[in-house]
Amino acid sequence: MAREETRTTTFTAAVSAADEPRRPATRAWRTRLLVLGIVLSAFNLRPAITSLGALLEEVRDGLGMSGSVAGLLTSVPPLCFAVFGVTAPRLARRFGPGAVVCAGMAAIAAGLLIRPYAGGTAGFLAASALALMGIAVSNVLMPVIVKRWFPDRVGSMTGLYSMALALGTAAAAAVTVPMTEALGGSWQSGLTVWAALAAAAVLPWIPFVRQRGAAPAEEPAGRREHARVVAPALRITRSRTAWALAVFFGLQATAAYITMGWMAQIFRDAGVPAGTAGLLLAVTMVMGVPLAFVIPRVAARLPQQGPIVVALGACGLAGYAGLYLAPAAGAWAWALLLGVANCSFPLALTMVGMRARTGAGVAQLSAFAQSTGYLISIPGPLLVGVLYQHSGGWGLPIALMSALMVPQMVVGVLAGRNRTVEDEAGR
Repeated sequence: MAREETRTTTFTAAVSAADEPRRPATRAWRTRLLVLGIVLSAFNLRPAITSLGALLEEVRDGLGMSGSVAGLLTSVPPLCFAVFGVTAPRLARRFGPGAVVCAGMAAIAAGLLIRPYAGGTAGFLAASALALMGIAVSNVLMPVIVKRWFPDRVGSMTGLYSMALALGTAAAAAVTVPMTEALGGSWQSGLTVWAALAAAAVLPWIPFVRQRGAAPAEEPAGRREHARVVAPALRITRSRTAWALAVFFGLQATAAYITMGWMAQIFRDAGVPAGTAGLLLAVTMVMGVPLAFVIPRVAARLPQQGPIVVALGACGLAGYAGLYLAPAAGAWAWALLLGVANCSFPLALTMVGMRARTGAGVAQLSAFAQSTGYLISIPGPLLVGVLYQHSGGWGLPIALMSALMVPQMVVGVLAGRNRTVEDEAGR
């Protein structure tokens, strides 16, 4: 018996030793592929919106839209994010987060390919909704994937995909107009080309499609079991921090979508050429590339994120004041200031990862904060369009943007306090 046990132990050790070189290599390869998938997916989370903002006037003329209908069009993204984002955790539990993000990228590619040629405003909105559905579920699952696969690098990984997101946002704003001109001046062609990048983002997720609800191999079994126990019991709506984070997310999203949808038009109405207005929007978006990498890393090291919230809000107020007083004369300065203010988005994503202890808690908090937040943000871009059309100028819309920045700063400070939703939510 002792000899048999010795033989078995020796055989097991030999098998383990044979597998040992392979396992780290496999994990390293999958980790690199996962990072690539995160970066490509993040890059594709905003071009559907900012490419439209750069060509909004041409799309309005081509489809015969009024200012109010155009305002409705700029409100569609947060509406879709709120409606479809809430389904992301349930879909991830059933099919796995990798499969859901893979399907999300495919939906973005299909929507961007179809919408310029759908015919009429209704078809354009429906195809846009398809692309935005893919963006919505990917939005919610990005913090979940980071917390799950990179629990010790939440700040740096959040910064990486926030930087890729900002880069994609800026690239779409900067090159859509010149690319449209190079393709013959057709706004349909200028919007369609972004479908190719979304299609490329599908590929890295294919190896992860079959990973359903299982946690990554590196995660200890005890942590997986703890996550299963915590997830159903967490009542997220009882957490004041969750509500503060949701309202902060909603108000920063309101500012961001007003900026993406209308800022180029503000500059164009002030006499700035269309190409320059697109570049100014790109400058606003590109500010998020370095800052989206730096801010999450700094925020993750601070016990409270309130000072960062206040600093970003002050930049936003200064930018709005400039747009009101001298939109053309100081255009580049206002674009820079608003670009800094828009970095409230990666800060909010970082706080989602910090305000919950477990992957299951992050999934619930991410879905709640983003879905509720995007519901809050829906009226903003629409109201800006209505005020613009009926007042004939940008004074009232800019006043609205400035007024919303104050409560954003207040709830951001509350959301940035050093506590977790597990401690606050009743079980």
